[in-house]
Amino acid sequence: MSETSEPRSMPTRLIVAGDTKLVLPRHIKLRHDPGRGRWIILAPERVFNPDDTAVEVLKRLDGQRSVSEIAEALSQEYQAPLEVVTEDILAMLQDLTDKGVLAKA
Repeated sequence: MSETSEPRSMPTRLIVAGDTKLVLPRHIKLRHDPGRGRWIILAPERVFNPDDTAVEVLKRLDGQRSVSEIAEALSQEYQAPLEVVTEDILAMLQDLTDKGVLAKA
């Protein structure tokens, strides 16, 4: 057997920014668990328990709206400072993206 000297490419990390448009991949599902009265994210061999705020963001990830557009809508809806909402959303989405729960549209 011969070995090739081609370098292996490392997967690149998606950095979530204001203009990023995200979706839940087909194999990840956001479902309401009526028995527990809360939302869950079902992923292969994993289950995530997002809080109510995260659920509001995740429901809006349609691949059409950017993170900034979602933050603006939630900021107005909840009458919260846009900078705070944006910072919180970016941190949460980056964490879920790093865990493979979200993908770029």
